[in-house]
Amino acid sequence: MQVHRASPFLAAAAIIFLTLPSVALSAPPTAAEKRADREALKAALMEVLQRTALKSSRVGVHMQSLDDGTVVFSHNADELLNPASNVKLVTSAAALASLGPEFRYDTEFLVEPDLPTDGKVKTLYVRGKGDPSITTERLWGIVAELWHTGVREVGDIVVDDSWFDAERTPPGYDQEDSDRAYMAPTGALSLNWNAVAIYLRPGSGSGAKAVVEMEPPSDYFIVENQLSTGSRRARRISVTSDPAGPQQKIIVRGQIPEERGGAVSVWKKIDNPPMYFGQTLKQMLSTRGMKVKGKVKAGVTPSKAKMLYVSQSETFDVILKRLNKLSSNFVAEQLLKTMGAERRGAPGTFVKGVEVVEQFLERDVGIPRGTYVMKNGSGLNDANRFSAAQVNRLLRYMYDRFPFAPEYLSSVPIAGKDGTLKYRFEGSEAVGRLRAKTGTLESVSALSGYVTSAGGERFSFSMMANDFAGRAGPIVAGLDALGAAVAATGSSLGPSNAVAALADNGRAPGAINDVAARIKTYLDLGKQRDQRNIGFLRTAWRSERDPAVRAVLAESLYQSNPHDYLGARTLLDSYSATGEVYGRLKEVARVLSVEVPGVSSMVELAAGGNAEALARVLELAGATGTDAQSQQEMSEALGEVARTAPEELVVALRAADAGDREASTTLLARALVQAGQADHPFWKSLRRMLGATDPQLASFAKGLDSTLSQKVAEAKAPPRSPDGLVPVQVVAPAGNAPVVPARTGNPPEARTAETRPGG
Repeated sequence: MQVHRASPFLAAAAIIFLTLPSVALSAPPTAAEKRADREALKAALMEVLQRTALKSSRVGVHMQSLDDGTVVFSHNADELLNPASNVKLVTSAAALASLGPEFRYDTEFLVEPDLPTDGKVKTLYVRGKGDPSITTERLWGIVAELWHTGVREVGDIVVDDSWFDAERTPPGYDQEDSDRAYMAPTGALSLNWNAVAIYLRPGSGSGAKAVVEMEPPSDYFIVENQLSTGSRRARRISVTSDPAGPQQKIIVRGQIPEERGGAVSVWKKIDNPPMYFGQTLKQMLSTRGMKVKGKVKAGVTPSKAKMLYVSQSETFDVILKRLNKLSSNFVAEQLLKTMGAERRGAPGTFVKGVEVVEQFLERDVGIPRGTYVMKNGSGLNDANRFSAAQVNRLLRYMYDRFPFAPEYLSSVPIAGKDGTLKYRFEGSEAVGRLRAKTGTLESVSALSGYVTSAGGERFSFSMMANDFAGRAGPIVAGLDALGAAVAATGSSLGPSNAVAALADNGRAPGAINDVAARIKTYLDLGKQRDQRNIGFLRTAWRSERDPAVRAVLAESLYQSNPHDYLGARTLLDSYSATGEVYGRLKEVARVLSVEVPGVSSMVELAAGGNAEALARVLELAGATGTDAQSQQEMSEALGEVARTAPEELVVALRAADAGDREASTTLLARALVQAGQADHPFWKSLRRMLGATDPQLASFAKGLDSTLSQKVAEAKAPPRSPDGLVPVQVVAPAGNAPVVPARTGNPPEARTAETRPGG
């Protein structure tokens, strides 16, 4: 019997023993072998910096062995650069150190003067302490707990947001005017990351009004539904979210295809967190069966109020995973204010939070104040500066601190497995071995974290690239090559071969008929809109070297799950207006008798206001040349974008290459004439932008107004070619301003258009 009782231990010991030979049979590298590995790694890393897109950007790199402390590679490591979302590594480290791994948020529900005995609560006070993890599901559970305390009737609901100050967004957010979910404001009382889901479904038939539903539903929202059901397969929708006092106005425009199955969801930020929380709570109380006779009001909880129920957040490690794996700006800024309130006293402010972080960096990590710039906790926009050496120093500090290391390391994305690295490093030794935080802004890309090489050595690293021109895709590929090289150290493949294997060197284009046959297969998979195809499509995309086929694979990935940011990111990085992509896909379209692959998906993203997609659409307009069919397709596309994202289109035109802008305005003018609407949303938005506070934007809008007026007049009575279409002559104007013709009168339909509030 003793043997049987001991057998679990013996079995465990046997399992451990069986795992040892793979290490024990491989003798540790000699000093000479280690030096050779290091030299090979340095050579591979320098090759990446000199031969990839990284060579044309400002790059800082710092890599250090966690085993012996040796600096393995350093390049401009002390230069202060914009780290983008790598700042979240700083915020999460300071939060762990100052609040502790065991920290939980409290959200308090109180009544005054006494606890109810008859089930009737005159006033229910809700006092928030900054919990960033309350969702609709958790709030429903809270409502159930209130029911079980005996509450059956509530008068007023007072939402107490005083644990934080009234400043909703930190420095850096003011550089971007957007209603996107990643711009969500802070709030001591917050719900669903202070964003809302808008679900859109086709109506009963073509031409019918589509269905717009809010999740969660409540009186907080004022919905203006201008969405129709269309017969076209592609969707062209625009959703805007604007503050409306104590409420939020949601405006939905465009067209959703009749044949599309299920609902399309769009996430937007809200602007009044406590009222969003309070109105949703009111709705849920009513749904649960409790009467709510009063109103939702903002206020402060009286000192004599009695505690009815306290809801505690999840453990800190779960919150940190939300922060770093998904790169949540909202959670980062909530943590910053929380540190301020908990360590400097309520109300929590961004300034107090930064002070706590600075104290941690100087006292604990050894990074003095004044050697870096930190204005916010998320890294959004142009507000922060750190060096690669400073970030690497922080990483090493956290790795060596047992009370913090497990939660910290587990919060960071794993290469090829999850988070923002789920689809990066595929096919390399880095998969599963590398954990790192990504960072992406316009002209900024960063990657910092940890990696265990194939040879068993552990490293920390920080890599930042700033001020590069063009797309982020080639820069990201360069950073990934650096990481893959470190991961391959000590393997039979070696760093240099790992870099070569990960590089996309392309291949000679195949015969157009063969390429068309392969593309048709991938187009058919994309049409299925089945997420189960994503694994296969990802593998095919990673191994494919033909840029045109790769672009179609990217579109099919996007179509398989349009809500996945990473799918959209892949499409934006893979599709271009070059001859090898758009040019060859136009040939494929003729062979298959279909629309040019990829264009519809790019327009779909652009119609929703995606800035990168808008830039691609304008590049495509410039690449149509004199092809009548391509001109017609791009004219229709620009007309749809002008209807659903008019202001974003103006901004994109301002930033476009002069030649692309000239071609785009000609095609846009044709679309506006064909629409024939005096109150077209584009004319309204353009007139409103004439009074923009930015004088350069106002000047551009004035010039664009004149240019389009001239082109519209020409499009109404143009000389006709044999095919009935107006050929587009792409003539690049001097400078960056649009061509302003001598005659500046507006078309009749434009003169009568009235302005409207910004959307």
